[in-house]
Parts: sequence; C-alpha cells; structure tokens
Amino acid sequence: FSVCNRKGKTPRRPPPKKPSNNQKDPVGVYCRARPLGEEDEECCIEVISNTTIQLHAPDGLKANRNGEFKETQYSFKKVFGIKTTQMELFEDVAKPLVEDLIHCKNGLLFTYGVTGSGKTYTMTGSPGQGGLLPRSLDMIFNSISPYQAKRYVFKPDDKNGMEVQNQVDALLDRQKRESQTSVPKTPTTRRFDPEFADMISPEEACKASGVDEDSSYSVFVSYIEIYNNYIYDLLEETPFDPIKPKPPQSKILREDQNHNMYVAGCTEVEVKSTEEAFEVFWRGQKKRRIANTQLNRESSRSHSVFIIKLAQAPLDADGDNVLQDKSQVNVSQLCLVDLAGSERTSRTRAEGSRLREAGNINQSLMTLRTCIEVLRENQMCGTNKMVPYRDSKVTHLFKNYFDGEGKVRMVVCVNPKADDYEETLLVMRFAEMTQEVEVARPVDRPICGFAAGRRQRNQAFKEELTRRLEDRGGPVDGDSPTVLNQLLQSFPPLPPCEISGPNDNVTLPRLIEALEKRHKVRQMMVEEYNKTGKIITLFRTQDSNLLSKENFIQEQRGRLGEKDKMIQNQKNEIDRLEKKSKMLEYKIDILQKTTNIYEEDKRSLQQELESREQRLQREMSEKRRMESRMQGIVTDAKLKWEKECERRVNAKQLEMQNKLWVKDEKLKQLKAIVTEGKTENQQPKRPSREKDKVPGEVFKTRGGGQAVQFTDIETLKQENPLAASRKRRSSETGPDGEPMEGNWTDVETRCSVALEMRAGSNLGPGYQHHGYPKRRKP
Repeated sequence: FSVCNRKGKTPRRPPPKKPSNNQKDPVGVYCRARPLGEEDEECCIEVISNTTIQLHAPDGLKANRNGEFKETQYSFKKVFGIKTTQMELFEDVAKPLVEDLIHCKNGLLFTYGVTGSGKTYTMTGSPGQGGLLPRSLDMIFNSISPYQAKRYVFKPDDKNGMEVQNQVDALLDRQKRESQTSVPKTPTTRRFDPEFADMISPEEACKASGVDEDSSYSVFVSYIEIYNNYIYDLLEETPFDPIKPKPPQSKILREDQNHNMYVAGCTEVEVKSTEEAFEVFWRGQKKRRIANTQLNRESSRSHSVFIIKLAQAPLDADGDNVLQDKSQVNVSQLCLVDLAGSERTSRTRAEGSRLREAGNINQSLMTLRTCIEVLRENQMCGTNKMVPYRDSKVTHLFKNYFDGEGKVRMVVCVNPKADDYEETLLVMRFAEMTQEVEVARPVDRPICGFAAGRRQRNQAFKEELTRRLEDRGGPVDGDSPTVLNQLLQSFPPLPPCEISGPNDNVTLPRLIEALEKRHKVRQMMVEEYNKTGKIITLFRTQDSNLLSKENFIQEQRGRLGEKDKMIQNQKNEIDRLEKKSKMLEYKIDILQKTTNIYEEDKRSLQQELESREQRLQREMSEKRRMESRMQGIVTDAKLKWEKECERRVNAKQLEMQNKLWVKDEKLKQLKAIVTEGKTENQQPKRPSREKDKVPGEVFKTRGGGQAVQFTDIETLKQENPLAASRKRRSSETGPDGEPMEGNWTDVETRCSVALEMRAGSNLGPGYQHHGYPKRRKP
C-alpha cells in the first residue's frame, strides 16, 4: 500500500529492516467441543481421535437432500473433547505463548466459533474452572514475581513503546498518583468479584522456566472491544454526568515507528499480581456489550481484545536498579481475543440494532476469512495479491502477527447441536483452510545487559554480611533485635542526682558507678563499630576486587558470547545446509523415482512400439499379398469381361447384319415391285440365292463366327401402276412438246429417301443411317 507524497503530508518512512528469518510455522488451530445442553438432543459431531473430528448431517437435512448421508472429517493440531479440563487446554494452547512472552516474543490467541459454542467460557472460565486468560496472568506473575520493578519505573510513552525512569522520578510519580487517586495496592487476598473467586487452585499453578533473573519486569494490561467496526476502550475512566451522559469515544489505529499497529490513546494499567490484573479485566468486562438473543442468553455483541504487555530491561552493573537505557527495553505482548460468534439472523430473529450488530459481526468475520484465503493463495501459488487487512478493524489491528511478529493460535469452539450443523460446517472449512497459512517464526531478542548473576551475587553478599555481623553481635536484619540495640537497652539508668545533704554518701557513689558502666558500654560500642567498619571496609575491598574480576569475566564472557554467536551462526548455517541437503536429497529421491517411472514407461512404450511396428509390417505384407491377389483377380475379371463384351458385341453385330440382310432383301423386293412398271412385258427374275452377292466384306470374329461389313447400299424404287399410266400420258403430252418425267423423278426420289430413313432407323445403335456399321467400344 503506497502513500502519495501530497502537499502538507509527511512522506511515509520506509519500514526498518527486520532480522531475516526463512523459518515458518503454520497457524496452530485447535478444536474444542462443548457438551450438549440436553441429553435427548441430536448430536452432529463425533471425536474420532485426538486430531480428527467428524461431522454427521442431521436427519432433517438428510431428508431435504434426497436422503444423502454426508459425513465429513476435519483434522486439527489437537482436538479436545467434552471431558477436557481448562488446565489441559491451557497446557497445550496458551502455555507456550506465555513462555514466549517472557522470552520477548509476541503471541496472538483468539477463539472462533458459532454463537453459544463456548468461546467466552474457554477464554474466561467460571469459578473453580479458570479459562485461558486468568491462567496466563497467573503463570506470568508466578514466573516474574521476584523480579518485578517498582511501580512507574517503566512508563508507556503513548506511542506503543516504553520509557525507563530512575528511582527518584518513579517515587515522585507514585506520590503524585497516590495524591490524585487511590492506586490499587497489591492485594494479599483476592478482592475481585466473589463470583469469580478461586478460579485457579494452588495445585494447578504453573511457572515458566528460563526466566532472566538479571532483568526487571513490569506488566501492563489494556482491554478494548470492537463494536460495529469501532474500537472502544473498556478501561477508560470518564466522569459520569447524570444529566447529559456522554457516549464513549471510539479510538483509532495508528502505526508506530516499527510499523506495528496499536490503538492510540488506549489506557494501559500497570499491575503487580494476578488478582489485580484480573480485577482490572473484570472492571472492563462489565462494560462490554452483551445481549440476550434466541441462541444465547448472554451473547457477545462485540470482539473483545485483552492485551498483556511485558516490559523487560536488564539491571545495571550493581544489580540493584534498572539500566537507564531505553534502547535496552524489550516490550512483548500477548493478545487474547474473544471473537463474537457468527450467527444467522433468520435463527436469532434479530431486528433493529441487533440486526445491525449481527451484520457487522458477520462482515468482520468474513473479512478475516478473506484475508486468510488471500494469504493462503499467495503462499501456495506464489502470487502477490494485496491482503485486505484494512477492510476490518480486527484484521487491521493484527496484521503484524500474520506478517511475522509473533505466533498465531486459534481455538475453534463447536457446539454439537444438530441445529448448528450448517454454521459449524462453515467454521470447520475456515479452520481447515487457516491451518494451511504459514507465519514467519519470530526472531529471538537477546537482552544486552551485563554479566549474568548480578542479582544472586548481591543477595549472597548481603547474606554473608548479615551472617558475619550476627557472629560478631552486629545487626541481623531490620525487624529483629540487634546486639547494638541490646547494648543501648542495657545502659544502666542514671540514679537520682539530688543530694539530700552534706552527709549524703550514697547518691554520688551510685552516680559514679552508673557512669562507669555507661563508659564501659560506650567503649564496647566503639569497638563494635570499629570492627563493623573494618568488616565493611574489607567487604568493600573484596567488592572492588570482585568488580575488577567481574569486569574481566564480563570481557571474557563478551568474547565468549561472540564466539558463541559465531558458533551459533555456524550451527544455524550447518542446520540450514543440512536442511537444504535433506531437501535436495528428498528432491533427488523424487527425481530418481520419477526417472525410474519414466524409464519404465519408456521401456513399456518402446516394447509397445516394437510390437506395433511388427504388427504393422505383418499388416503391410498382408496388404501387399492382398493387393497382388486382388490385382490378379481384377486382371482375370477384366479379361473375362473383355471377352464377354467382345462376344456380346460380335453377337450384336451379327444380329444387326442379319437384320440388315433381311431389310436388304425386302428393299430388293420393293425395288422389283417399283421397277416392274418399266418393263411391261418383261418379268423380273430373282437371282438364285447361290448367285446373290452381298456388297460387303466378311471377316472372322473372336468367338469363332463370321461378320459382314457392308460397303454399299442399294436404293429400291417402286412404281405405282396407276401412276405409270398417268406418267406415260403426261410424258406424251408436255406443254413444250417434251416428255414429262417430273412426276417419276419426284416419286423415285421420295421413295428412296423414305427407304433410307426407314433402313437407317432400324439399324440399331451401332450403325449410321447410310447403313455403314460402326463398331461399339467395349
């Protein structure tokens, strides 16, 4: 997100370079199932193992979905059943976060689930069953109680940082605050609401290990709620006006110099015990917005955030006071978030303000889901999409934790009621997706102080001094009677100094005796004082020697620390290389397995290719044989059909020749009839068949027969007897005296044409009109 350098606005500073850390941890998601409210209720949840939970679709939902029985399993880091105690839950979920807090690491823990699933009970608890929040406070104070700084030594700078004051300034602040208000003293008994008394039994108290005894600690708590996407301070003390009460003012989010988000102007209270811290929490809890809905009698209408800040700084060289160096102050915080439950307005029947509250709650939870989805997509797909943290105050406040400022833990609370099945299904899907998001592991913040063991050394020095003074009759401690006090009390009282008369020989000797005794006591006191002074001088000399030795040891430890850092860096590099080597070996194994699979596939494919080539060759040879066979069959069939066609053509030609011969005979007869009129007395003689000659050529056919090809056609003419007489008469009398032969010529021509047309029409498709045969193509 870039900020434009506009007029009147300071350009944004680049973020400081944080220590690079490539190690990432997934978000720890735990699941806790609450018991059913009534024994006869239908249950939709079954705990399969300590990491797996199974959801059963209720009977009504099965009927609506055509009898489909849907069972879905979800895995978590750990699943807590209905018999899990608050202590067991704290040991697995919150205790590691408290240990990280004491070792200067941040942490975020939030409860998530449907309305009425037990989120507030998990976070706060009940009498005799303290939740995660009071147990975390108890563990913190059990661990750092002997090493706490006095009040106001650490002071918030209102910019999400801490300042260190000297003892005098801290004393002045304490006096000033005591004069203004009554500062809560560290109670010797539990003074908060008796309803929440005795939440943690003494046998359940726990303590962190590895606490730096040469550091001084102070605990600050703040309590806010996010209501309708506005932030309100639950610990803010405002004057009450009964006439015109003022509504609480919302707070804004800001970014500190390290680009971490914080609530500006939020009240931070310094607490010195578990009881005092929980009393502050309960004071803010009474201001939190809750309402009675159809699903929960005390439903949270806002997201509550309880922030525990632990300020830690090393002691000076003497081991008595906090080192006056702000840069050496480490501030770590643990955020305990109780998210409001997601709900459906159709079930809660919310109206008016309750409807708006439910809409804002669901919208903020939807923004949280969207941010988780985008983070998961960026990490799994390598994309660089912008995560919409600013769409909701909840996600905007905790964006630094998802960017690598601390560990993130989530407790998913589920209600096994069948009525909550659909909402629980959505919660399970979101929780399963959240586990796939990885958060950068926080980097250790070493405390750069002096040599270790200063507090123990000073304590040992005081104990040794007290012991030696006790051996010599000196002061033992401030509360018990000392030898010096005994000597002062053993001073003989002075007797009355009034002399009764000149003959009074008792008063003066008694006074002289008392003065002598007092003188002896004074000498004894002087001697004792001198002895004590010598002892103190001796101890001071020893202390200076110890300081010089301590400086030498400190120098050596500094060098040793550098060597240790070098060794640690080398170990880290070795670990990194070993992990890289293991990863490469793992990749090599995968590649080897992949190569083997590919080789096996290659061999199988090669064998299949060879078999297919052989099969193809066989098919090609078979095809060639088939082609040669078919070619022979085609050749035989072709010859056969050629012979058949030739036979049929010859037969047709012979048939047509016979028909032509018949027609020719008929034409001859017709010619004889026509020409009969020319020869009146002469009768035409038909030549014998033996002497007839066919005008054509005869040749042999392939089938063994003979064929005739005609070369000429005779034209037959027929004369009508009646026309002949008329001809003769017309010829005899012509208009010009010449014989008339036009009618004969006309009849002859017409007959010849008619006969030619008739003969041509009956010759068949293989012949022309003039009678010449034409050979048909096969």
